[in-house]
Amino acid sequence: MYRIDRAPFEIALAQARATLAETQARAERAQLEAKRLQSLLADRAISQREYDDSASARQQTQALLLAAQARVREAELNLSYTTVNAPIAGITGRALRSEGSLVTAGTESSLLTTLTRTDPIWVRFSLSESEYAQLRSADERSAKVHLTLPDGSAYERAGSLNFTGSTVDARLGTVQLRAEFANPSLALLPGQYVKARVEIGAREAFVVPQAAVQQGDRGRFVWIVDADGKVSPRPVETGAWVGRDWIIRSGLQAGDRVAIDNLIRLRPGATVQPRAPEPAQAAAGVR
Repeated sequence: MYRIDRAPFEIALAQARATLAETQARAERAQLEAKRLQSLLADRAISQREYDDSASARQQTQALLLAAQARVREAELNLSYTTVNAPIAGITGRALRSEGSLVTAGTESSLLTTLTRTDPIWVRFSLSESEYAQLRSADERSAKVHLTLPDGSAYERAGSLNFTGSTVDARLGTVQLRAEFANPSLALLPGQYVKARVEIGAREAFVVPQAAVQQGDRGRFVWIVDADGKVSPRPVETGAWVGRDWIIRSGLQAGDRVAIDNLIRLRPGATVQPRAPEPAQAAAGVR
């Protein structure tokens, strides 16, 4: 992606290699000297102190040799940093520094560009405590996440959860989650807002528009239209919301017709004219 001026680092590497060569020569001489004095010590031609001094000098040169080798490796490493490669596959933003700019490490000028990983892409969202409890009661590994794009269309690929939070936000009562999606066509962009829906299973259920569910002294109820067109309230037990609809856990049976319009005018025993909802406006009419 970028190349930093190599000349200063090449010079530093050459100096480190020269120092290494000099130290190696000194280490070899100290090794030979210690070996020669060892034979003289065996013949009692020198004192023990002279031999000990040569052995100590040999050990010191060995330590200097290790230090010189480390400096060479450090210089080679610094030289390799002059070529800036992308650590991950992704898309870069605009170049923040032009050719010839002075870049200083640890300052604002050290930022050259931004690299964004787009495939796969992560989507962060949150669930309420009750929703998260349902997710935990199911198998999280089999949960599928579906996205709705800003234009209202559904994203063609399903994602999977790769992170679930371990704490509840005390202010919002939510738990953070993260899902991973394949994004080969770059339909999803970093920073984009989408709607996430977590699917943990499927079951048959009755759903009615949220506006059809009323709240009374004895709890929630809906208005049922009988065969004669007369309405009567019926208590129901509700579940979670699904889009604009409300899941009814109990209280309804197959074939029941639920009033969903002009509910404020309804009274027990009142007669209505049922009609099917229009295709373009599902919230009108009677079900």
